[in-house]
Amino acid sequence: MTMQLIDRSDSVPASSSTAAQIAVLAALASMGTLATNILLPSLPRMAVSLKVTTPAVTASITVFLLVFALGQLLVGPISDRYGRRIPVLAGFAVFAIGSVWCGLAHDLPTLLVGRAVQAAGACATSVLSRAIARDLFTGAALARALTLVMIAQAAAPGFSPLLGGGLDHYFGWRADFVFVGVFALLSAIAFAVVLGETHRSTRIPLNPLAIGATYLKLSANRHFLIPAATVALIMGALFSMFSAAPRILIEGFAFTPIALGLFFAGSVVMVFGSGMLAAKLAPRIGLDRAIRIGLILASAGGIATLAVAYCNGNVVAFIVAICVFLLGMGVVNPLGTAQALSPFGTHAGVASALLGFWQMMGAAIGVTLAATIVPSATLALGLVLVLATLLALAVYTMRAKAMPA
Repeated sequence: MTMQLIDRSDSVPASSSTAAQIAVLAALASMGTLATNILLPSLPRMAVSLKVTTPAVTASITVFLLVFALGQLLVGPISDRYGRRIPVLAGFAVFAIGSVWCGLAHDLPTLLVGRAVQAAGACATSVLSRAIARDLFTGAALARALTLVMIAQAAAPGFSPLLGGGLDHYFGWRADFVFVGVFALLSAIAFAVVLGETHRSTRIPLNPLAIGATYLKLSANRHFLIPAATVALIMGALFSMFSAAPRILIEGFAFTPIALGLFFAGSVVMVFGSGMLAAKLAPRIGLDRAIRIGLILASAGGIATLAVAYCNGNVVAFIVAICVFLLGMGVVNPLGTAQALSPFGTHAGVASALLGFWQMMGAAIGVTLAATIVPSATLALGLVLVLATLLALAVYTMRAKAMPA
């Protein structure tokens, strides 16, 4: 079967977009990060309840990210064959089952199984949010839609620790899983009412060999490869910050869990501002130049974080450095995602799946490195941020040289 990987056919005109559609897409996209980051303030109490150490219970994050990454490789092709509606609704159902399982867990192995089930469901909703956006929009409209969706996706890890800290304080850590389960149920209803089936183009047969060949072709296609690799590296840096910040701020700067939640909530303001900046920059100066500006800002933030670690800087210096990184990340993530997916309308599910796989593998690697590369959490984070952002800048420079804006 011959597959054309560059498809610039138009989708539904941008004028058909509505606030409700964007809101539902945002809910789909945020499931994975919501389910992960809402637990951060609860990890110490979870460890006590499950009679394990705090580092041991953080395996629940790593397991989630790994299953999340691998599951997307299956969901994308399934959605290109059978449409978006059935996989999304099934994903919500599986996620809800996993949430109940986690909420009833009384030992770590049971919790990890539940987290794997959760991730299997969340990967369907997250990866297909991008494919559905590609079904509905094209060109600049797609970039704008993805910008708004990515802002919401970033808001989930920003506000969810504050929410999780409050739920943990008043009801215990199991309330976190009750909340995300109810959120999944409401989101499923909203999806069925507002969006439903959006895949109107040719259905791709579910042929494992052909799917594997498509993944290989996408991975070798510079139109996909370079922006996708760039976004994956930036996501690895972002998740390393999420995982290291509790250790740095609670253990190093004596933050309370509520104060930690406020820090993450404050990061949403930065991501929101940078997302709005991205939406304005792209039409004026082009995606390439806007992404390069974002990468330079993210790299500067990473270097500043490393400098804080080496100079034993105070909490203000650390937060300023992280804000600079978030400013750049908020520009690169939505624009790089739009650039990677825009040419592949016919294979939007497969392209979105492969991009999601790279993003979550980058996240898993970032979390692992930030926890293990050196004992100092701040130094480890600085090293990971510098490595990831500078490598992303180098990778994207290859695109700029080969395909000038």
